[in-house]
Amino acid sequence: MLNDGATAARVVVSSNTARLIWNTSLLIILVVVTTAVVGVAAAWLTERTDLPGRRIWRVLVALPLVIPSYVVALALLSATGPRGLLAETLGITVPSLVGLPGAWLALTLATYPFVYLTTATALRRMDPAHEEAARGLGASQGKVFRTIVAPQLRPSLGAGLLLVALYTLSDFGAVSLVRFDSFTRVIYAHYAGRLDRTPAAALAVLLVLLALVIVWAERATRGRAAYHGRPVTRPARISRLSTRGRWAGIAGLSMLAVISLGVPIGTLVGWLDRGSGAGRPFPWGAVGGSLAGSLLAALLVALLALPTAVLVTRHASRRTAWVERAAYTVFALPHITVGLAMVFFASRYLGDWYQSLTVLVLVYASIFFAQALGAARSSLLQLSPSVEEASRSLGVGPLKTMLRVTAPMVRRGLIAGSLLVFLTTMKELPATLLLRPTGFDTLAVGIWSAADSLLYSRAAAPALLLIAVSAIPMYLLATRER
Repeated sequence: MLNDGATAARVVVSSNTARLIWNTSLLIILVVVTTAVVGVAAAWLTERTDLPGRRIWRVLVALPLVIPSYVVALALLSATGPRGLLAETLGITVPSLVGLPGAWLALTLATYPFVYLTTATALRRMDPAHEEAARGLGASQGKVFRTIVAPQLRPSLGAGLLLVALYTLSDFGAVSLVRFDSFTRVIYAHYAGRLDRTPAAALAVLLVLLALVIVWAERATRGRAAYHGRPVTRPARISRLSTRGRWAGIAGLSMLAVISLGVPIGTLVGWLDRGSGAGRPFPWGAVGGSLAGSLLAALLVALLALPTAVLVTRHASRRTAWVERAAYTVFALPHITVGLAMVFFASRYLGDWYQSLTVLVLVYASIFFAQALGAARSSLLQLSPSVEEASRSLGVGPLKTMLRVTAPMVRRGLIAGSLLVFLTTMKELPATLLLRPTGFDTLAVGIWSAADSLLYSRAAAPALLLIAVSAIPMYLLATRER
């Protein structure tokens, strides 16, 4: 025990750990700044201007959310470099995107939709009366944006950037493929390559502290200001772009769609075509593993989300508030640390349950439960308690009231939350790597294993399958939102 403590202390105060903190912090800052610029600009163009084809642009700009960061990194790696697809097919030699530039670009392309979606939603729901009053007093378009629009975007932008920062902090696949030493890559190397896993545990604790610092910083910058107003009954005024502005907007969004969608999908199709003659079997096992894990996790959270949402909403107290906080805290933790904690716990106390599908599904459900809880809670808040009170006044018990009255009326929120859990579980990599049963394969693990061994043609088929399957819940979520 004393040796473990000394080892942990030595790891925490070492120069390598200081370098990890610097690398990870620098990557987060770069990705957050870039996604803020890209996401807000795209949201403004698609929601507040008369840019031609805005409905199509809304889909194209949000669609990269279905492509995991490690698939983006795989595409960038295989397309660039002296032996990449760009050099072989077009004769254009682009420096290989490894290290910080590769991690920065891959994570920016994978996470900017978080900022875009939250900002676009805020722009649609913003009361236009304040902007019209400012314009009536002679304020220019730029001043209206700085003084009226930007302050109202602050909570939504902060929520989107918080997701970006936490995603970047916990990302494992992209940073591993581009060989960038961030916390998650080094933790996994310590876990997989050494008998003594104390360094991995010490670094995992530091990673959790970094996540908590990010959450605290977001809450501190948000402050206690209130941003609610009257219900919006009419849309905001659409700004007319000049001819030059329209072409600039179309060119910018086209470039974004090409880099975030065209390059990854085109590169994967190219590698699939190149490896089609190898006679490689179709990865049915990985498809079945991904669907089984994702469906079971989505069903489990759907069963648990409704009673939990009823508890924290209809019986609000300090105790029930901690239930909700615990769900969001687990969601904010880097997934590799949750997986490591479960590895240590299951290997010591669960016996034969260690590395079973049951434990893996429970970890999926615990990590992503906050997504389903948030959707169910939002739907429940829009339902008047008098409906349930009327049911109970007729002699119907609380359980039957929840199942017969509450559940049907909030089913849209429950379905949306379950779809979101299914989508994110399909892409989950670090927890799957650490906890999957022997012989259990998923598309995410197949992509990462092949790409880590530079077998890009072998990774192409599972990557395209993962994108295709993930696009279904994403389409359903987008159409429900509209």
